[in-house]
Amino acid sequence: MKHFRLLVLGNGISAYGSYLNMVALNVFVYHVTGSALAAGLFMAVRLGTSVGAGFFSGHLVSTYDRKRLIVGADTCQALALLALLLAPETGRVTLLYGLAVITGACSTLSQVALRSSIPEIVGPDLRTRANGLLVIGRSLAMVAGFSSAGIVVAQLGYRTAFALDAATFLVSATILLLLPIRTRSVPGHAESHADKETERGAGGAPAAPPWTIRMLLTSAPLLMAMIAVRAVDGLGSSSHNVALPVYSSLLDPDHPATFISQFWATWAVGTIIAQQVLARWTGRTGRTPGERAFALGACVMSGAFILVFSGLPTVPTLVMALVAGAADGVTEVVYVSRLQDVPDEQRGRLFGLSASTENAGFGLGMLVSGSLLESFSPFGVVASLHGLAIVLCLALLGTVMVRRAPGPVAGHVDTGPGKRREKSDDPVTEGRD
Repeated sequence: MKHFRLLVLGNGISAYGSYLNMVALNVFVYHVTGSALAAGLFMAVRLGTSVGAGFFSGHLVSTYDRKRLIVGADTCQALALLALLLAPETGRVTLLYGLAVITGACSTLSQVALRSSIPEIVGPDLRTRANGLLVIGRSLAMVAGFSSAGIVVAQLGYRTAFALDAATFLVSATILLLLPIRTRSVPGHAESHADKETERGAGGAPAAPPWTIRMLLTSAPLLMAMIAVRAVDGLGSSSHNVALPVYSSLLDPDHPATFISQFWATWAVGTIIAQQVLARWTGRTGRTPGERAFALGACVMSGAFILVFSGLPTVPTLVMALVAGAADGVTEVVYVSRLQDVPDEQRGRLFGLSASTENAGFGLGMLVSGSLLESFSPFGVVASLHGLAIVLCLALLGTVMVRRAPGPVAGHVDTGPGKRREKSDDPVTEGRD
């Protein structure tokens, strides 16, 4: 885990750059163009690219060396930011939309490649702990990025902010490049032999054909249900992100940033506490929580976010933010760990599909939430979208609870190197919580 902790450090640094970048670039687009429509279009291009990138990212991480893909993605984002820095003012508007495409595609590719690689980097038994460390790193990076963006831009200017963004990506790429880690289950896999290797499984056995959505619906319905829940969770997440500045302004018109800072800091603390508890539980039991824990965690998370906007006094509100952060972190780790249970040769495409649906849900939620806030209160908007997530989570929980364990049939399904399991109607979910 020593090398992986360094990877977490590098990933957290690049995540900080991403969140700082997100704020600084959006403000810069509005500053340069003077148009709210142009700023909205920039965000739409970035989100749209992220959605589309999930589909081809799944193919790329299943075909090429994932470590090189992550390093390349970070390097491309750094070079794009440096190009914006060096460009004359007259050409910056065009470059901005190119930058939106590059950052949207590269961030998704990096996420899919890293998530797909965790079981090969640390081993299947430590993947839950490793995912928890990544969640902690990204949570802290998000709080630091969002909270420092305004200070960096106001005190140091856009050029310094973009240079800092580029530096974080270069540091992350350098750390990962120097780490002696393996990101694939096939020994000796190299980019020059990618197409040849993907035709074989471990030990030279024929690999399973690439999964399609139709195949997943019939062979792994619970996995598809979990992905659908994550998409609806994206709707809910966008609602509290969009509603938070409005709600904070209603609480304290003179100092709206106060509640926002308190909220995200408390949320991050909840995430860290939850990861410690989850790591101890998995270490003691040797088990990874499954669909039931995911559905329950998502229900608690959405319910806590709704209560945050319900007008409670400050202390109970922050307690709900703490609970939301804890449940959010647990749900993220359980979900990612669950998808990592599939064979390595299929994992990339599954995470690519997941990234596309999550980004699509979040992007759609941004549009819906912004529109609803014109007519409804922040509480009403957050309650409606997170309430939809709760309904879907309860349906998933009910399905898991009443679903009978299928009887064994002839044949087997690979679940990873050296592991065999009897076939079922959901071959990668049998025996899970």
